[in-house]
Amino acid sequence: MHLGTGDMPHGWAAAQYVHLHRNCLVFENNDNLDLRWRVQPNWQRRLTHMSRSKVLRTLRSSVLPSLIAFSFLLATGCKTPQQKISVNKQSSPYTIWPSEPPAGCPFQNSKEITGIGFTGKHVHYAHADTWYPSWAANGNLYSPWTDGRVDDAHSNSAGPHATTGYATILGDDPLKLTVVDPGVYPGNPAPYGGRYPCGSLVYNGVWYYGTYCLMDSDGNPGKGLNWDILGPFVGFRYSTDYGRTWHDTPHTPLHPLFPEPKKPGDKLKIGSPHFVDFGKNMEYSPDGKAYLVGQGAVDPDPKPRPANLSWITGDQIYMVRVKPSIRNMNDRSEYEYFSGLDASGRPVWTHDFSKIRPLVDWNNNCGCVTMTYDAPLKKYLMCITDGGNTISRFNTYILESEQMTGPWKLVDYMRHFGEQGYFVNIPSKFISKDGRTAWLCYAANFTNGYLHTNYRSNPPGGGYGMTLQQIRLLAPGEQQ
Repeated sequence: MHLGTGDMPHGWAAAQYVHLHRNCLVFENNDNLDLRWRVQPNWQRRLTHMSRSKVLRTLRSSVLPSLIAFSFLLATGCKTPQQKISVNKQSSPYTIWPSEPPAGCPFQNSKEITGIGFTGKHVHYAHADTWYPSWAANGNLYSPWTDGRVDDAHSNSAGPHATTGYATILGDDPLKLTVVDPGVYPGNPAPYGGRYPCGSLVYNGVWYYGTYCLMDSDGNPGKGLNWDILGPFVGFRYSTDYGRTWHDTPHTPLHPLFPEPKKPGDKLKIGSPHFVDFGKNMEYSPDGKAYLVGQGAVDPDPKPRPANLSWITGDQIYMVRVKPSIRNMNDRSEYEYFSGLDASGRPVWTHDFSKIRPLVDWNNNCGCVTMTYDAPLKKYLMCITDGGNTISRFNTYILESEQMTGPWKLVDYMRHFGEQGYFVNIPSKFISKDGRTAWLCYAANFTNGYLHTNYRSNPPGGGYGMTLQQIRLLAPGEQQ
């Protein structure tokens, strides 16, 4: 009698083949569910533009078995290729971003805000960047913007005819906002190459709008590194009618508000400051003063890197404060500078700019910075983006402290957030009553448009424009 092996090995092989394709589509990677981690992007582009019936006909006509066709159809329900979704053992509703600080991180981990969870809710407005909303007493948000278009208004902040944009943002639901009344205002950057928006504050009906200057080492920000030399903060123009008319700053790029730099291209400390967001009409300012934070660097630099101090990179974070008024905002003598802590740990403030000291000092790991007060949690949240070489993927980390002057603790170091996220801030208007839910405002992946870098939107929903992503500030135990 002939003893054959029958079809059993063929069944095993077929099962393994199906299992292989299934893992390419849906793979349980420890506590992560990796969707389409081996699906080629060109497959995705072809299939996501087809109807479901056409997808099935296409796949059935190929060598793939119907089971794989069904699995692929399920997997393509999510539009972002190579997406990774964190699955919490307790069925967490959040995608928790892993904190991956580099070696030498000077911050201890926070024990009160233990991480950042993304809820998946997001929205995208306009086709321009540099959004820093300020919450006015009338309930509206007012924000700068540039390098793009909002409705019929177009702004470009490069060259001798540089402009900076402004707009009003209406609504209380971040997913249903309306951007209205966009406009632009001219500002010559000479002898620098660009003049961009930064600190913006609406207080007691007056809109203070700051601009700063940039240089490019090869003379062309669209080739090679992007605006890799940070220039001075010029000063504030202001409006008493929410942007309908403006009064220009008395300062110029060669004669800026603060006494720096000594000459174009030198290091400085307050090049691109942003106002601390104290809530509606600065409701939670501890003393009625406006505070600003900005990135800087010292010279000589102990360990310089390419684009060491630019619009998105730096070595330190500095802080200044002023009592906001039309008279004070462009008067250098009215400003105080953070000068460190005394022996008792209390902040020292001085009118002497030469005595300014860093709030944060982490060489080659600082950059564009914003700060928001989370009133329900009684915490200051500081967002810092390290922009690498200005055209690479960027890293953003969030710090928390009970005091504006620290000590600061690490909430989350989000490696390659965006993947090229920048101008990250947390509008106080959209912080929940318990302080644990908020929205990140940012732009992302600007080099995709002209360098064809093909950076992904990570988390999904980001891109060039004003992106809002809902986040959860995780309490102890929520990550476990």
